[in-house]
Amino acid sequence: MTVHSMPQLGSEAVHQSGNTRSAKLKLLFLLLVSLAPVLASYFTYYVLRPEGRRNHGELIEPQRDMPALVGKDVRGQTLPLHQLKDQWLLISVADIACDDSCEKHLYLSRQLRESLGKDKERLDWVWLPMGDGDVPERLLPGLTGAQVVRLAEADIGAWLQPAPGHKLADHLYVVDPIGNWMMRFPATAEPAKVRKDLERLMRGSASWDLAGRP
Repeated sequence: MTVHSMPQLGSEAVHQSGNTRSAKLKLLFLLLVSLAPVLASYFTYYVLRPEGRRNHGELIEPQRDMPALVGKDVRGQTLPLHQLKDQWLLISVADIACDDSCEKHLYLSRQLRESLGKDKERLDWVWLPMGDGDVPERLLPGLTGAQVVRLAEADIGAWLQPAPGHKLADHLYVVDPIGNWMMRFPATAEPAKVRKDLERLMRGSASWDLAGRP
């Protein structure tokens, strides 16, 4: 029986292998550095919260990533939902006819955003109308500054979900700049408490979230 010696790696091959490993480690390090502020703010908000503090909104666990949906704006132009990323979003959902409850949510969303002062530029208020027809003319003046994306109810319901015993239109929903649905406010939300939650989110993300979209 002949025993052959094992092939020896040349110095060049060893050098290339080392370079590849080093490059991967550098990429991993850069990724961790870029994500660190985001992870830190979430850790602070979710884990290091004082025991005496209670959120008015319900935290969604696990969070749900924004789906690749394409809707239409108030002018009927195509609008991919992903274009809303890179901002905090305060979302209301309702039939496009928009009853009294819907109008109250729209008004509340606008007022909550305005109440954030300098931080309001980091949050968009969004209406997702469902159903056929056009946005009622009476609503158009009040929707100035809003992000409106018309989507099918089934598509919205596959992403956002109401609390048991409620409808999609009963709540306000919060989506973070990464595109994760992360909070749902009660159907009988108290505006002052909603504002406090939004203020905490703005403070917790101040180190990494900038106003406006890239």
